[in-house]
This record gives sequence, structure tokens and C-alpha cells, in this order.
Amino acid sequence: MVDNVTITLPSKAEFVSVARLTASVIANTMGFNFEDVEDIKVAVGEACNNAVIHSRSDEYFGINFTVSNGTFIAEIEDKGYGFNLDRYETPDLNNHKENGLGLFIMKSLMDDVQVFTEIGNGTRIVLTKYLE
Repeated sequence: MVDNVTITLPSKAEFVSVARLTASVIANTMGFNFEDVEDIKVAVGEACNNAVIHSRSDEYFGINFTVSNGTFIAEIEDKGYGFNLDRYETPDLNNHKENGLGLFIMKSLMDDVQVFTEIGNGTRIVLTKYLE
């Protein structure tokens, strides 16, 4: 059985908490332990923060949560400017900058992270966590 929850939120920082809470409720309902629920909330929050920061300010971003056979998937999509993924560098944690940790954090907390982006056409981040 596959369940989907789709929400569209304004590209404003104050709405990221709605996405985090929704992710938390879904993950908790699936049976994830406390630490995994917290990891999912942080990863979803980071992806949504990126959508807010990099989207056009008068736009929305969308989130589709999919639950299937013990798999939690969150797809966060914005209509922003996109970026050149080939130029992404893993941050130096000893000399980190103010920005640039979001993708690193997502990859550290989730079982799989996929990024689909194209300059001028936005970004879609797919976060996956498996219930073990």
C-alpha cells in the first residue's frame, strides 16, 4: 500500500515548520524511533530552507511525502534558479563557511539523497529513509 501526502507552502521561512511537523507525524506513524524521526525532521527542514532561500520570493515550494512498505520518501521541489550540482563540494568541517552545509547534513541523516536541478528550472530533492 502506498500513501501520499502533498502540500504546497509559500516560500517563506515561517512555513518550514509546517513541513517539519508533517514529516514528523508521518515518520512517527510509520514507527520510526525518536532519533530517526528527529533526523528526518532536520533533513526535511534543510531541504525546505534551501527551497525558501533559492526560490523566487513570491513563489511556493511543494513537498510530496510517500510512504510505501517501510520506506519514507520526501520530495521537496522549488521553482527557483537551480544550481550547478557538478560544482558542489563537500564542506570542510574544520573550516566551514556560513552556508553550504545543508546538502551535507541531509546526506548524513538520510539513507539516500538525490538532487535534480537545472539552471533556470528549479531543484527537486528526494530524501529517503528506510524503516529497519
